[in-house]
Amino acid sequence: MNERWTLKNKTAIVTGGTRGIGAAIAKELLAFGARVCVVARSGEDIRTMQEQEGEKLTGIQQDLSQKKAFKHITEYAEKTFGQLDILVNNAGVNIRKKTEEYTREEYETILQTNLTSTFEMSRHAWPLLRESGEASIINVSSVAGQKHLRTGSVYGMTKAGMIQLTKNLACEWARDNIRVNAIAPWYIKTPLANEVLKDQTYYDEVISRTPLGKVGEPEDVASLAAYLCMPAAKFITGQCISVDGGFTIFGF
Repeated sequence: MNERWTLKNKTAIVTGGTRGIGAAIAKELLAFGARVCVVARSGEDIRTMQEQEGEKLTGIQQDLSQKKAFKHITEYAEKTFGQLDILVNNAGVNIRKKTEEYTREEYETILQTNLTSTFEMSRHAWPLLRESGEASIINVSSVAGQKHLRTGSVYGMTKAGMIQLTKNLACEWARDNIRVNAIAPWYIKTPLANEVLKDQTYYDEVISRTPLGKVGEPEDVASLAAYLCMPAAKFITGQCISVDGGFTIFGF
């Protein structure tokens, strides 16, 4: 395979890596030759994925709402791989409510899981990524960080924050040869999205706002994530690319 289009000998951490988009990204990175460590709250989910994917996949059970988690994850990656080339910040959560209805606890939960974890995971991984000499961070944001959606203001805030963090880190860490990009999906066929899309009226509205006329697949996001980590994308940094079937550019 052309060396520009491979992840052979690369190592990666994928947070929220056992379900939905995270699992698809982990599998795509593996398919292109990387060794992958998935991070999840469920040890059973990690074991199931390890059985499916084999020895190139490992995992660590951690809750990213806990401050000590980030140190444990990076230390585990260093011990297991001896290096780190790719970090995918994918872990996320949402509570759909009107702004005035959120409790402070709910606000903190969404903020910590989506945005603070991305910030802290990136900071803790920085020393290892710097040593790589050719590293990449992928932040899985959302079109909710670009447009008003019915997903709730707090979720939108955190996803917009991820996009801005992407831009800042891309500039700050370019000196360390760390590229940082974000991906902003629209509705993708994941267990969480399916809970909303099972409402036929809502589903029809989503499709009516999507020029390609369909809901995306997790692999649609995963293929872009893998590309952005490859040498073929070595001059791309600080970008947020939407995987949305045309949603964000669809006017009246």
